[in-house]
Amino acid sequence: MAKSKTQKTYNVRFDVMGLRNAAAILSVVLILISIAALITRGLNFGIDFTGGYIVEAGFEQPAELPVLREALAAGGFEDAIVQHFGTTTEVLVRLVPAEGLTGATVNTDVDRILSAAGQGDVSMRRVEFVGPQVGEELREQGGLAVLIALFFIVIYIWLRFEKKFSVGAVAALVHDVLITLGFFAITQINFDLSVLAAILAVIGYSLNDTIVVFDRIRENFVEIRKKAPIEVMNISINQTLSRTIITSLTTLLVLLALFLLGGESIRSFAVALIIGVIVGTYSSIYVASNAVLTLGLTREDMLPVEKEGTELDDIP
Repeated sequence: MAKSKTQKTYNVRFDVMGLRNAAAILSVVLILISIAALITRGLNFGIDFTGGYIVEAGFEQPAELPVLREALAAGGFEDAIVQHFGTTTEVLVRLVPAEGLTGATVNTDVDRILSAAGQGDVSMRRVEFVGPQVGEELREQGGLAVLIALFFIVIYIWLRFEKKFSVGAVAALVHDVLITLGFFAITQINFDLSVLAAILAVIGYSLNDTIVVFDRIRENFVEIRKKAPIEVMNISINQTLSRTIITSLTTLLVLLALFLLGGESIRSFAVALIIGVIVGTYSSIYVASNAVLTLGLTREDMLPVEKEGTELDDIP
């Protein structure tokens, strides 16, 4: 009597792909809002991109930043950005360039204002000027870095998986970058080099999450032969869902600690990563997989191409 083969069962706890249409509408709405915000409001570029003066001052006792901001605003520096630098006794002041403003006047005026703010004795550590030309070059190079990263990601995914996967991965990454930039345009949080570095980190994080899902989809398309593509994707996402959620929550705990305890100098960096991780987790589940499904991925796309003449090699 022949033994019956045990059939492997695939449990689907959440109908993730059942919400794909609603998720697509949500993504389109968020992208349109982000593009509109970028066009109408723009990004609040920091001195790294616009140019200006950077002043580092040391106090004998912990300095209260709100008091210093009010004193600088009253002294004619309304747009001054004041933050702790390293410790609570070290303060970094960023000033936008203005007509008639020189390094000597900045050093003298800021020293006088900070000394009169009632925060104790002040020692001026350094005054540096970042020219607008340098800031514009940094802005262009930063945008170019993002585009180059996306280009090589397309090549990598194309070689490792299949061209439909590469389109899905890039769609998810563009989705993540646009929504993160849109958040900064809406909130007008200072956008500096640290935020740009965070966006590049978000691209890497989101790509890693997407590849984990794509790997499982590819394996299941070959292994599961009697289910529709949408069912295979649902199974694959369910199999990786716990790993995705645990990884994201662990990362968010660290980022929240940085946001709450890291000080002003890295707050924008932490905000960008928090938004990027949340959006990147969502896009790896819905945007990337949904795009691949929309492009009509089939099991045949996952099978290796059989070379001509291989049947002759099998003849003894």
